Amino acid sequence: MKLDAVPRVRRGVKCTYDQVRAAHVVLFPEGVLVLNETAASVVALCDGARSVGDIALALADEYDGVEASDVASLVVRLVERRVVDVDG
Repeated sequence: MKLDAVPRVRRGVKCTYDQVRAAHVVLFPEGVLVLNETAASVVALCDGARSVGDIALALADEYDGVEASDVASLVVRLVERRVVDVDG
């Protein structure tokens, strides 16, 4: 995944906080994906305007030890699960 790729949440995908699980989740036609706090922040920033590199920079201000390669790897997994699409 290139750092200049621009991810966006796919249509029909909903990001929410599940009170029962006490966790952030992504609801999509194929199922439910439970996210940790950092992954939920990545998904929230997949707005079709920010690049993977921009997302990594934004998260580095909020969390210690954020690596752009880790964000890129997560975006790849989200694409594979059909949660996000990527331009570029």
